[in-house]
Amino acid sequence: MKENTKKLVFATWIGIIVNIILTFLKGIGGILSGSKALIADAVHSASDIVSSVVVLFGVRIANKPPDEEHPYGHGKAENIASNIVALLLIVVGIEMSISSFRVFLGNMPKAPTGIALVILIISIIVKELLFHYKYYVGNKYNSAALISDAWHHRSDSLSSIAAFIGVCAAMLGEAFELSYLVYGDAIAGIVVSIIVIKVGYDLAKEASTIMLEKVLTKDETKKYIETVKSVEGIIVIDQLYARTHGSYVIIDIKVAVNPSITVKDGHDIAKKLKNTLIAEHQEVADVLVHLNPYFD
Repeated sequence: MKENTKKLVFATWIGIIVNIILTFLKGIGGILSGSKALIADAVHSASDIVSSVVVLFGVRIANKPPDEEHPYGHGKAENIASNIVALLLIVVGIEMSISSFRVFLGNMPKAPTGIALVILIISIIVKELLFHYKYYVGNKYNSAALISDAWHHRSDSLSSIAAFIGVCAAMLGEAFELSYLVYGDAIAGIVVSIIVIKVGYDLAKEASTIMLEKVLTKDETKKYIETVKSVEGIIVIDQLYARTHGSYVIIDIKVAVNPSITVKDGHDIAKKLKNTLIAEHQEVADVLVHLNPYFD
């Protein structure tokens, strides 16, 4: 297993273990305290477990070497994993919203007990730490799936903050007999669900864009152009397209060379160009070079 794959897998396993603990803690705490928002947050953490498992498989598949059926590698597996994570977030968010809304259709709810606040504070701290850790590792190794999972943790942190505010409002409402504040817990559950759905939508949008092999902008390809210009034997760049393929980049390039050189000389220039781009840019996995004769 490659070193970067080991780091990504390790980070994912940490997320899975922490989420299992938080799911049980929030679930039991939500039942004991009677907090709808905390139970909704427990469901969110449970979805984190599923998403991390999906990411784990995505990372492993994405880092497999190219084969006959997948000559460009398996990089898009991470983006498929990201889309699955995003779909889970949206489904969980809708379910949480429906569950919280039902409170308004019944009798006036009882405010949660103080244990809910303690568990939510723990969740906020732990989830923020997980977000920063996974986001750092994901960016370092250019892993779309791990970055998606990091944002999943951030959404859980935000949902815990919303739940915390809602539980506080409900407790104050019951203490001071302010009926409208007693519904704070249920309102927080709805706010949490909206946050979750929004994060899911953003992740799906980004992952889908990459899966469609978005061509990088002119500004993003400037560094590749400078590298190409440094290769001896290339007179001019006729065309350069750099496209995303999962966590890495594939470059299609047409360059003009002296029309009087031999086929072998042209082959050597193309080979040097490819090797130079791959050597100088870590994210470049493959370069497809087409040679044109140069005429002034």
